[in-house]
Amino acid sequence: MAGPACCPGGLGSPLDRESATDLARLMKAVADPARLQIVSLLRAAPDCASCVCDITDATGLSQPTVSHHLKVLFDAGIVDREKRGYWTWYSLLPTRLSELGAVFA
Repeated sequence: MAGPACCPGGLGSPLDRESATDLARLMKAVADPARLQIVSLLRAAPDCASCVCDITDATGLSQPTVSHHLKVLFDAGIVDREKRGYWTWYSLLPTRLSELGAVFA
């Protein structure tokens, strides 16, 4: 089953080098227990968004550690961020999660 033209539709068909590189970057970003936990927390949050302080409390990790993991997820295009007063809120970008899910479909 083929996916959208912008992303691979599973591993049943050959990937070109550019698609494989992009997919590997995406998989590497979520191949960490803390980042998987953060993605699951965001997915469960209202509007799939949460502030850093909530993520820090829920994971038991320090604020700098959470910020590092969120930066990795942001750089991979998995989350977006928005400054709201003193806090930065992060939200999931469903298109990248769909790309990841398509690999295992």
